[in-house]
Amino acid sequence: MNSPNQDAASGSITHTEEVPAALADERLDRVVSMLTDLSRSAAARLIVEGQVRLDGEVAFVRSIRLSEGQRLEITVENEATQPKLIADSSVVTTVVYSDEHVIVVDKPAGLVVHPGAGNTSGTLIHGLLAQFPELAEIGAPERPGLVHRIDKGTSGLMVVARSAVAYEDLSEQFSRHSTTRDYQALVWGELENSEGLIDAPLGRSGRDATRMTVAVGGREARTRYQVLKRFSDPLVTLLQCHLDTGRTHQIRVHLSAIKHPIVGDGVYGRLRPAIALPRPFLHAARLVFTHPGSGDEMAFTSALPVELEAVLQTLS
Repeated sequence: MNSPNQDAASGSITHTEEVPAALADERLDRVVSMLTDLSRSAAARLIVEGQVRLDGEVAFVRSIRLSEGQRLEITVENEATQPKLIADSSVVTTVVYSDEHVIVVDKPAGLVVHPGAGNTSGTLIHGLLAQFPELAEIGAPERPGLVHRIDKGTSGLMVVARSAVAYEDLSEQFSRHSTTRDYQALVWGELENSEGLIDAPLGRSGRDATRMTVAVGGREARTRYQVLKRFSDPLVTLLQCHLDTGRTHQIRVHLSAIKHPIVGDGVYGRLRPAIALPRPFLHAARLVFTHPGSGDEMAFTSALPVELEAVLQTLS
């Protein structure tokens, strides 16, 4: 591999390599693993998170085959700059299912999933490490076991990989969008149609890197919705939203883009006194995936939390 370029400010190292003839027609994740001395699961995580580029373009599909001469760039976080995660038994979350391969949790709103800027402790992962210490060896050191995530203000179901086999398999399922993730969302206004598809690419906002926006040239993103119930006072609609893809803030951005922002979402909409809710009315209500060990379909549902159900009871 060519000499790595280290970015001292971010603590990351970027490796650049032209694909040699010996690695032509190999899968991307296998090549990334070989060139970085990382496990296949860690290589898959880099790909899913957009840390791998082919000929200058971000490559998100781990199973694509490479061609001789392609320019491969791999950005790896310097583990020496990553703080060691310490288990925290005070972080309480509901584990609805666990076995040797997977953990399914029902995350409460307000709980950050993994450490990041401004959140170095007290996350879901810190709590899970107290119950399942073996997670520390699965996947990325700073976010062990994670194959997907939901926003801090969103409640509901998540699956976490408990084994290396599960990490690789589930990462592939989420990359292929073969899992099922259905959310319930209460939005402002009345939707004209009882069901629909929002197909609009998403990218980072040029004015605020923490926000996503509909963007030409962004990553493809599709959200299907179905009206569950309409309310007249105030005028709001309860939706079931199905993720065809799983982009950051996808449902929130898409619903805002069609002028029906989520109630309680002050980032992609505006807070309104008609319904005083300190969090977005967005709940991951159903999760379906294929079990990495048995191959069986695993389906889980989660009822609306009490604070969201209480809002519905006040509507007419």
